[in-house]
Amino acid sequence: MTPKEAIELAKKHDVKYVDLKFIDFPGVWQHTTIPANRLNDGLFEDGLAFDGSSIRGWQPINASDMVMIPDADTAKIDPFYATPTISLICSIFDPITKQPYSRDPRHIAKKAEAYLRQSGIGDTSYMGPEAEFFIFDDVRFDQSQPNAGYYYIDSGEGAWNSGREEFPNLGYKVRHKEGYFPVPPTDTLGDLRQTIMTTLQESGVEVEVGHHEVASGGQCEIGMKFNKLTACADQLMWFKYVVKNVVRKHGKTATFMPKPMFGDNGSGMHTHQSIWKEGKPLFAGDGYAGLSDMALNYIGGIIKHAKSIAALTNPTTNSYRRLVPGFEAPVNLAYSSRNRSASVRIPITGPNPKTRRIEVRFPDPSCNPYLAFSAMLMAGLDGIQSKANPGDPLDKDIYALSPEELKEVPHMPGSLEESLEALEKDHEYLLRGDVFTKDALHEWLDFKRTKELNPVRMRPTPYEFYLYYDI
Repeated sequence: MTPKEAIELAKKHDVKYVDLKFIDFPGVWQHTTIPANRLNDGLFEDGLAFDGSSIRGWQPINASDMVMIPDADTAKIDPFYATPTISLICSIFDPITKQPYSRDPRHIAKKAEAYLRQSGIGDTSYMGPEAEFFIFDDVRFDQSQPNAGYYYIDSGEGAWNSGREEFPNLGYKVRHKEGYFPVPPTDTLGDLRQTIMTTLQESGVEVEVGHHEVASGGQCEIGMKFNKLTACADQLMWFKYVVKNVVRKHGKTATFMPKPMFGDNGSGMHTHQSIWKEGKPLFAGDGYAGLSDMALNYIGGIIKHAKSIAALTNPTTNSYRRLVPGFEAPVNLAYSSRNRSASVRIPITGPNPKTRRIEVRFPDPSCNPYLAFSAMLMAGLDGIQSKANPGDPLDKDIYALSPEELKEVPHMPGSLEESLEALEKDHEYLLRGDVFTKDALHEWLDFKRTKELNPVRMRPTPYEFYLYYDI
């Protein structure tokens, strides 16, 4: 869509306001709204000034001025405002130099795509994320005082509510780890998921499937069609926006936290990936599981750099409540056809080479998708360039392996601290093509340590009182 077409779309829908959205460094959308009479060619050229020092991980107060410039191709009619509103996703620029901002995640994603083209390996990187999420009826949490802190979540379908007084309680609760594909009345969220899917499709996001996921307490998945890297990250942010707002309109709340509930499955974001060149898929071949040597080298790059990638694909302390050895999370760095216990899976797709792809299973939906997708592409490209050997496939049940066999299988970091340390040591592959700058990586490491890791590390948890109060 061109600026002219975006302006025409606004006129067609009698739009009164323009909502300008952009992503902060950790990965949350921010926005500002202007009257529709300001939607003109100049807005797409000059953008809108704002205070970059008030955005997490960005400018200092003495150099705070930044400019957001909307991308016409992202124009959508926003389904959640009472007054007709058009939504545009923006990229961030320096107002003095007019150059793209090095810490703008969207700019990093565009540079990753440019580096792919410059490498000569391919011209298109496709990403297909499966972002799982929970829908709760009630959530409460607080850590406002030095002497108190708690969280409480509830879901009418939760297994723990089988004995609750509901006047009447009609049963049909989802048992722990048995939420995969039950029909109503056990699945109480079918209508709500369909409303989400309808809203997504009406806004131009192609939906492929929607279903209840494994966990009790309202875990869901809605699958979107794959897209080019930056466009897919845009699409994923819109997806999260739609999910959260549709659910809220129905008196519930949605979260993309990887592990909001103890004792049941967490939410992952399995990410399907492939590289194409001149309209031809490059991952199909006559190797293992129908893969090309290029695809196997790409997997080798993912496995080689997985510990540092995790700082961007699994970037929260909560991410590592999900990535725990001995459960279903893909903590072991191996690849396999069909085996879902491997961190890289090759889906069964049939003979069509256009559907041949790999699926990286360790990312989770707390990530900033522009950074996560870019990091995985850069690791994969490094694998192709260095002809990284992914090792032998692991088609056995990983959880049935003996301790001796498991010693030979590398594994994901066990904490955010470990993944940040890995990124600090292993990031040269991210700097190629100036995709990630040293400044951006330094700020990421500093922000995560000072704003998330250390504050969480200093606070006691409820279970620590259970373990240690009488010590």
